[in-house]
Amino acid sequence: MNFEFQNPTRIVFGAGSLARLGEVAREYGKKALLVIGGGSVKRSGVFDRAVESLKNAGVAFVECAGIEPNPRITSVARGAAMAKKEGCDVIIALGGGSVMDASKVMSAAVFYDGDPWNMILHGQEVVHVPTKALPVIAVPTLAATGSETNCGAVITNVETTVKSFMQIPLLFPKVAVMDPALTVSVPKDQTAYGVCDLITHVTEAYFNGIDNTPIQDRFAEGVILTAMEWGTKAIANGADVEARAQVQWAASVALNGWVQVGTNGMYPVHMMEHTISAYHDVTHAACLAVINPAWMRFAVKSNTAKFVQFAERVFGLKAKSADDIDCALEGINRFEAFLRSIGCPTRFPELGINGEQFEAYANDTLKLIHDENGKLFGRPPMSAEDIVAVFRSAL
Repeated sequence: MNFEFQNPTRIVFGAGSLARLGEVAREYGKKALLVIGGGSVKRSGVFDRAVESLKNAGVAFVECAGIEPNPRITSVARGAAMAKKEGCDVIIALGGGSVMDASKVMSAAVFYDGDPWNMILHGQEVVHVPTKALPVIAVPTLAATGSETNCGAVITNVETTVKSFMQIPLLFPKVAVMDPALTVSVPKDQTAYGVCDLITHVTEAYFNGIDNTPIQDRFAEGVILTAMEWGTKAIANGADVEARAQVQWAASVALNGWVQVGTNGMYPVHMMEHTISAYHDVTHAACLAVINPAWMRFAVKSNTAKFVQFAERVFGLKAKSADDIDCALEGINRFEAFLRSIGCPTRFPELGINGEQFEAYANDTLKLIHDENGKLFGRPPMSAEDIVAVFRSAL
């Protein structure tokens, strides 16, 4: 277990912390590009409160609206051009993961005269690695992606039907202003998807990482149990600020690096999902809820002891031995049942997806990322046939 770890993002956490946005932003610039999505922050009043805080602190702003749920590279280019034209010196991402991801890439694209898609890994020979970016302040309004405290961003190119990522330390937000009260208006389905998203961030490294990472395992299990307990409460009562706070913190911890560090974990479920949502523009975590249990049933024989541990520690089952496959499978069944209980889909037809293009999805995934044998990184590595089999098992 060899690693380096640093997370430089400052966190301002707690109900009411949105009022400090202007004070925080003033430390990094005088004119902000204020990036939002489809308008929910305006309907909820969050936008007006953010603007009031900026004005009180003397921070000017330019609005960049309309970031899609699966953010598009065209929106990134539009926002970067706007920031450059208006002379913005800081970017504020006010919204969910899509808004935060788009804002991160915009921050680097401001200083790049080429096509910002060159910065996104998509199988090209040379990936442009930016060396300069505007400071980003993330204000999440949804507990899900953890994008407010990590250096990754996932972007879609609708022209090429590719959804992929960039991940460099330059993209860490300078500050994450995390006000759980902002999430109380999030509807039940999106809250459930957020719970699924954060759990999947954890299970990826948990099941695909190296052995003998006991602290990381306990971190992961704690995040999962917290998300299951408090996520259920937040779904039942959206106005429960305490439940919202616990879920929001779990979402951030799930992907700020603490859980994954040292595991060398890979993300095959995410890579498969990216391809499908590039084709269908479905909600990211709704698709994860379909693929993750299906992938688990594929992977269980290759890493049975870890799935047994998951079944025992998360669901309280008692295994006959470390390789008790029946116990491992029952743990997966209970995980899938939990996802269904909170309102997540667990089969592709629920998303309007049939099996006609599964081979294309598998091949496109492997074009994007693969190991030296042409297989998708994971435990175990996956061929195109393996990917198709996982997809078919979720019909």
